Amino acid sequence: MAQRIAERISEQVGGRPRPPLRPYVDDYIGYRLAGFEPGVHAGLPSRKLTFIVSFGAPVDIVAMPDPTQRPARLWSLVGGLHTAPAMIRHEGNQHGVQLGITPLGARALFGMPPAELASSVVTMDDVLGPVTTELVDRLAGATHWHERFTVLDDVLERAIAPAPDPSPELLRAWDQLARSGGTIGVESVARDVGWSRRHLSQRFRVEFGHGPKAIARVMRFERARSKLVTPGMTVARVAAECGYADQAHLAREWRELAGQSPTAWLANEHLPFVQDEAVPLASG
Repeated sequence: MAQRIAERISEQVGGRPRPPLRPYVDDYIGYRLAGFEPGVHAGLPSRKLTFIVSFGAPVDIVAMPDPTQRPARLWSLVGGLHTAPAMIRHEGNQHGVQLGITPLGARALFGMPPAELASSVVTMDDVLGPVTTELVDRLAGATHWHERFTVLDDVLERAIAPAPDPSPELLRAWDQLARSGGTIGVESVARDVGWSRRHLSQRFRVEFGHGPKAIARVMRFERARSKLVTPGMTVARVAAECGYADQAHLAREWRELAGQSPTAWLANEHLPFVQDEAVPLASG
């Protein structure tokens, strides 16, 4: 008797947090993926901290961005800014909600600068404390994405605590890197904010956990990744449009930040990419 092939489900829904949360939470993405081939998915570096609550099974991280951190299976987690992939084993099914937390959000929601979470993955209890149980339970009891996003709004708004912002110079430096897509030189950024390159690099690393050159690489990589998955785009064209010296330069950077070449990533990444900017918004 022929084996019945499981139905493939690919559902991704986006949401915007309420205005009070928007400086701290960039987006909500709900996802339900089923019927895909089992494998290992790469959690790629981003300019945002990653906040995940899983519904179907724990997130099985078999290799952390920091190789000194042990693998873990976590139902809810926060991943800090990182410059290497987290490798996540799956059985072809994933169901949960993912949030992009801004660097300011680390201070306001978790009570710490993003540097304290750099390159690490921690349980949500470690950073949100007692409200984690309420958040996870209410999300599990919700029946549709709009309701889940409302739960996130309700719980996270109450979790906001007064926190000092980074210096205006650091905020301006981050903005300069972001607006350029990671292509502006660190020397130019330092000159713009009125600091020496060395002082900027030291202060930047203390606040964000990585220097401005490393964050610029991540931002350029993010832009390249979004273009690479666009139909009709070639690796050579992506390299030219995103400020790489040539295709070989892009490939080297991709191997360091994603653990494989861009063509290998495209061939091996069988699951839809949850960080896709084109995720449709949830309806009320």
